[in-house]
Amino acid sequence: MKRTLTIINSVALIALLVAPDASFAQEKTTAELVPLKIQLVISRTAGEKKISSLPYTLWVTANGRGETQLRMGVQVPVPQRFAPKEGEPVQSYSYRDVGTNIDCSATTTADGRFNVTITLNDSAIQFDSKEASGQGVSGVPSFRNFTSRFGILLKDGQTAQYTSATDPVSGEVLKVDVTLNVLK
Repeated sequence: MKRTLTIINSVALIALLVAPDASFAQEKTTAELVPLKIQLVISRTAGEKKISSLPYTLWVTANGRGETQLRMGVQVPVPQRFAPKEGEPVQSYSYRDVGTNIDCSATTTADGRFNVTITLNDSAIQFDSKEASGQGVSGVPSFRNFTSRFGILLKDGQTAQYTSATDPVSGEVLKVDVTLNVLK
C-alpha cells in the first residue's frame, strides 16, 4: 500500500512539474468578450467630385475566436465570342464576381484601445464611356480591384482614415474610413 501511494504521489508531482499552471493558462487565454460595431466607408473621388461613398456596418466580438465576414456583390456576365471551324461565330458568356468582401476581427489592448484587423477586397466593373476614354478597349468592360489587409488601433467612438490610394488608370482616389463603437 505504501509503495502504491509513493508511485501515485510521484506521478502527481511529475504532472505538476510538467503541466503548466492551470490558473495561469486560464488567465492568459480568457479575455473579456467585447461587442463592437465597426463601420467602414469606402469613398471614391475624381478630383473634387465625389463619385461614391459606400458604408458597411459589421458587428464584431473583440477577443472572440472567429472573425466577422461580409460578402456583397453580383456575378456579371462577360460576353465571349468564338468562331467554330465552320459556321457563324457563337456568343457565350462567362461570369465574374464583382463587389465587396470584408473580413474583420478585433482584440483589446492593455491601454483600453482595440486592435482591429480588416481584410478588404473591392472590385468593380467599368463600361466604356466618354468620361473614361482611353481606359481599356471600346465596348469591353474593365474590372478594377482594390485589396488591403491592415491592423488599426482605435478607441471607443474614434474614426480614422486608414488608407488613401489612387487608381493608376483612372486617377480616382479610393479612401477607407473606419469607425469603432463599443456596444453597451
